[in-house]
Amino acid sequence: MLTEVHDNADLAALVRTIPDFPKPGIFFRDVSTLLLDGKGFRAAIDRLIDTFDPDAVDLIAGIEARGFIVASALSYALAKGKIMLRKAGKLPGAAIGVDYVLEYGTDRIEMHVGAVSPGARVLLVDDLIATGGTALAGVKLLRGEGAVVSQARFLVDLPDLGGAARLADAGVASGALLVFPGH
Repeated sequence: MLTEVHDNADLAALVRTIPDFPKPGIFFRDVSTLLLDGKGFRAAIDRLIDTFDPDAVDLIAGIEARGFIVASALSYALAKGKIMLRKAGKLPGAAIGVDYVLEYGTDRIEMHVGAVSPGARVLLVDDLIATGGTALAGVKLLRGEGAVVSQARFLVDLPDLGGAARLADAGVASGALLVFPGH
């Protein structure tokens, strides 16, 4: 539900590009510089909210670590609960998790047992979508506990890496404020 259209060039200018990180040929899109700009970050959160219907969301799930920042701001602005999807072994209580494959190995994402009730409508958020592996693991984890996950939002999309398309194939409509070509 896009209520206002922005070209977001002002926000794109706040995202630093670091060439050859973490390896040669990669352009790392660093949102920490956007987060440093209070007005820019506020605008980013307000504009993300403009891209979905808050009444269609019960909870917001943020992926560790920068996704926590985005999820917390959205949760606060909308008075919605927040779920933390964490790396393995970081949660103090009983946890359930999903293993997933990365370019260089495997990883695991977890959440507390009972964090979502069956039928809860959850918006998945992170700072950036690249290959989509972590986001898809989050969707699988949440759906495995009965959540309805049909939407995801990101500050940045790297479409050449196919993550948003992979989410769409899994029945999750995604959106991002900024799109950067390349890796």
